Amino acid sequence: MYKSILTIASLSFFLISCSSKQNDKTAADTTAATSAKPAVPFDPKAFLAYNPKDADKRIDAVMQELHRTRGFNGNVLVAKHGKIIYEKAIGWADYLHRDSLKINSQFELASVTKTMTSTAILMLWEQGKLTLDDDVKKYFPDFPYDGVTIRLLLTHRSGMMNYVYFTDDLYRAEHRDERKGLSNQDEMALIAQYKPRPFNKPNKRFLYNNSNFMVLGSIIEKITGQSYADFMKSHIFNPAGMEHTAVYSKAVYQKIPVDVVGHDRGQWRYSVAQNFLDGPVGDKGIYSTVGDLYLFDRALRDGRLLKQATMDSAYVPRNPMIHGHFSYGYGWRIFEAPGKQVIYHTGWWHGFRHIYLRDIQDDITVVLLTNLSNGSLLKLDPLFNAVGMPIVRKSAYKGNGDTSDD
Repeated sequence: MYKSILTIASLSFFLISCSSKQNDKTAADTTAATSAKPAVPFDPKAFLAYNPKDADKRIDAVMQELHRTRGFNGNVLVAKHGKIIYEKAIGWADYLHRDSLKINSQFELASVTKTMTSTAILMLWEQGKLTLDDDVKKYFPDFPYDGVTIRLLLTHRSGMMNYVYFTDDLYRAEHRDERKGLSNQDEMALIAQYKPRPFNKPNKRFLYNNSNFMVLGSIIEKITGQSYADFMKSHIFNPAGMEHTAVYSKAVYQKIPVDVVGHDRGQWRYSVAQNFLDGPVGDKGIYSTVGDLYLFDRALRDGRLLKQATMDSAYVPRNPMIHGHFSYGYGWRIFEAPGKQVIYHTGWWHGFRHIYLRDIQDDITVVLLTNLSNGSLLKLDPLFNAVGMPIVRKSAYKGNGDTSDD
C-alpha cells in the first residue's frame, strides 16, 4: 500500500538519469557566509489580507469547474505582486464526519516539507555550522554508506535506498508494533543496524528519494541539539509569521492534532490513519495552511530567512533538464522556459496531494493543498492560464522550449 501511495505520479516530474558528476558551484556555495538579512518588523496579517468579494472571477470559475468535473477537494491560494487575489476552501476536511474545510485548515504537507528542510540546512550553512560537502558519517559514524554528502542529499543524488519501503518491509517481516511512530534517531539506528542495500553509487544519477531528506532532518537535530520540530518553529515558522504551521510526528503524538484527514485512491471511503511511518520527519511531517505557505514564500523573497545569494544557489538546476524544462535544485523542483523560472514542489503522502508554485520573475504564488488523491491536480492548465504563469506540466512543452501541439 505504501509503495503505491509514495510512488511519484505525473505531477512529480521525474528527471533523467545522469552519470556525470555535478561539480558546479555558485558563488554562494563557495563564499563564506554568516547569517541571512536581519529580520525586519512585518505584519503577517497585512500579507494575508483578503476580501472574498474581490476574488478573481476567472480563477474562481476555473476552481469551481475543477471541483465539479474533477472532484477537487482542498484549499487554494493565488497571489500576485504581494497581494492575495484568490483564496478558497472547497469541500470536506473529514468526509466520514462531514466536516468542512476552513481556510486555516492544516494539511500534512508531504514532500512540500522538503522546501523547508532545505531552507533550514542552508541556514545552518550560512551560520558556518556545516558545509554542503560534509559527509553524513561526520554526524553519524555508523551510517553504512560511503561518500554521501549533504549536497547529494539536497539534490537526490545520494543513491540511498528508500527508508519507507525498507522500514515497511522490516516491520511486516518482524511483526513489529505499527502503532507507535519511529523517530529520526530510531530510523537512523535501523539503517545502521540492517545496512539496506543502496540503489546505486553516490552522485551516479538523480533518484527522488525520501531517505535523503529524512537524513537531512536527522542532521539538523544532530547539529543543533534541538528536535526538528523545535528548530523549525524557532528559525523558520516564527520568523516567517507562520502561526498555523507545526511539525507533528507519531513518535511524539499518539494522535496527530489536526482535523484534516487524507483520503486515498480517489475515493472518500479510503481515509488514511497515521502509523509508524508518520514518525520520521524532514522529508514530510510539517503541517501547514495555504496562507502560511504564502508567508513562507514572502519570507524567502524578502530575505528574512536566507541571503539572496544562498536562495539563488538553491534555484540552480543540479540535474540534467528533462524535456528541456524540468530539474531539481537544493530542495526545490525547477521549471525553466525562456525568460521564465518557476520554483515549486509537489507532495503526495497518505491521502494528501499538493502543489506549491512560485513564479520568481512575475512574483506569482499558487498553493493547492488537497486531501483527496484523485488526480484533480493533473488538470491545472486552465488555472495556469487564468493566473498568467507558464504551464508547469511535462508534456505541455517540447524539449526546445516551444509549446507542444499535443
